[in-house]
Amino acid sequence: MPHPTPFRLPLTAALALLVAGCASTHGLEPQGSVLNADSLAASRSLANAQSDAGFPQHDWWQSLGDAQLDALIDEALAGTPSLDAADARVRQAIAQAGLAEAAGKPTLGATAQYTGVQIPETAAPPPFGGEYVDVTLLGLQFKYSPDIWGGHRARFQTALGLARAAEVDAQAARLTLSSNIARTYVVLAQAHEAADVANADAKRASQLLELGRQRVKAGLDNQLQIRNAETAVASAQQQELAARQQIDAARNALAALLGKGPDRGLDIARPALLRAAAPGVPGVVPSELLGHRPDVVAARWRVEAARHGIKASKAEFYPTVNLSALVGVAAGNPSDLFSGDSLLAMGGPAISLPIFDGGRLRNNLAKSDAEYDLAVANYNQSLVGALHEVADALQAARSLEAQVATTQRARESAQAAWQLASTRYKAGLGTQLDVLAAQRPLLQLEQQLAALNAQRLGAAIDLDRALGGGLELPAPASDNQDSNDLSKAPTP
Repeated sequence: MPHPTPFRLPLTAALALLVAGCASTHGLEPQGSVLNADSLAASRSLANAQSDAGFPQHDWWQSLGDAQLDALIDEALAGTPSLDAADARVRQAIAQAGLAEAAGKPTLGATAQYTGVQIPETAAPPPFGGEYVDVTLLGLQFKYSPDIWGGHRARFQTALGLARAAEVDAQAARLTLSSNIARTYVVLAQAHEAADVANADAKRASQLLELGRQRVKAGLDNQLQIRNAETAVASAQQQELAARQQIDAARNALAALLGKGPDRGLDIARPALLRAAAPGVPGVVPSELLGHRPDVVAARWRVEAARHGIKASKAEFYPTVNLSALVGVAAGNPSDLFSGDSLLAMGGPAISLPIFDGGRLRNNLAKSDAEYDLAVANYNQSLVGALHEVADALQAARSLEAQVATTQRARESAQAAWQLASTRYKAGLGTQLDVLAAQRPLLQLEQQLAALNAQRLGAAIDLDRALGGGLELPAPASDNQDSNDLSKAPTP
């Protein structure tokens, strides 16, 4: 009967200790679950608004019908500091993905080394002690760590997902910039209209003041009418000054959005008559509706990146295999480096397995799980927020459209009343006071109509932005992957 070798018992004990001490992923799983966009009920809120109309065009702002606005947005999209920063973040993320990919590839490098050692006689007797020995080495060094457990690929996929998210963020920055310019341009148009109304009201108040002075001089009225008219004149002048200040502020804001100095705003002329299309959304399910949103798509890419991050963290629990080799020449005398006896070759595999790491691996995996849960929560919140933005913009546009129509009818009635008062005055059947009194509600309705038209245009801009602004965004291959997909990752 064969006897156990003297090394078998220690080896068995070492293996048992190795297995007992190996780090485990037991009990560590992400908790987040990706929300299905089609589960968000929105059919009643979007009722009577869904149609065969497509999504906004990439140049959606041209539907507003102002060539100057088109030129301003084209100028901004050609390059601003905000877009430069977004593009730099994309290049940074792509470079990071390249680093992650390179980490899993073999490396080959050249090495040159000179080493000398003086061995004391107290450490070794002659002929070794008391001698200075030197070695010169020239060689090629090869290193490679095979991706047996998929950790390298998972880290690359993580970095790639973040790079895709950064690319989408850069597109989102362009959409945000163009919509902010369009909204500020609408504010500029409203400010010009408010200045016109205020100017007309100031003229009306001045005529009232002059008429009041004439009546007082004729003994037909008292000083109260003059004081009231003076108050109306001052109020109208203040409103006109406020409108002029708003024009200046809007021009300055547009110049800043263009990445230019405030003098650029002085070159912006009065906007043309802007128009807004009838509100509506494509008749598609929420998942397709929201798939055009850059914030939703970017959040989905970050979920994918975090999912691969968990796989990378799990791969660290497995043994690591490293292959290395060194081939070169070595000699004590540099002149002997290329002699036949100077060849140096060494190499082989090395395997390492974490045993006791103080909880580093488990905490790292727990961190990856939490990052996944956070990415899922942000994605789910982006779905909810995006759908609400679509509904809010649609409902606002529809309501404002009705308000504009109602106010337009009221304005037409006020216009007819003012024309009637003017006709009666010319025929000697009324007074100039009647004409000026009838003009006041007309001017008030014109100011109200200008504000409502601006709000209606703003809602149309918000709706185009909420629908993705015509962007074509690269999305992950599947929008239905959730934490259950992580079961495909190996679990120690």
